[in-house]
Amino acid sequence: MEYKGWNEFEIGSVLFPFEKKGDEIVQEHADKREYRPDSSYKASVAHWRVEKPVYNNQHCINCYFCWVYCPDSSILVRDEKMTGVDYVHCKGCGVCVDVCPTNPKSLLMFNDYESNEVALSKWPAKEEKKKD
Repeated sequence: MEYKGWNEFEIGSVLFPFEKKGDEIVQEHADKREYRPDSSYKASVAHWRVEKPVYNNQHCINCYFCWVYCPDSSILVRDEKMTGVDYVHCKGCGVCVDVCPTNPKSLLMFNDYESNEVALSKWPAKEEKKKD
């Protein structure tokens, strides 16, 4: 099979990440699906990242906004609860942080080299609403 380069696709091209038809595997868990070797699920884009989203389960309400909007499917959900971030596939775009509705947010961006434990120790406190 010959692969096209990133600049050889026409605008509006549809890229199929699966080896099988998508409607046949939609009910399978992502870990069980057969992905094409050139899909973003198989390839890592972590080396693009300068900042990473760090997850704080103390503030998460499991609304799944981060999961829905993540362009790389890097939000890990098990048993209907968010469990973390897949740093192999996360490119650090910050969309998950932008859509998080909690106060304080349950996802915040930190330098990629910083450990999650250090990042969690720097988490801001809940902002109180100002009374007029």
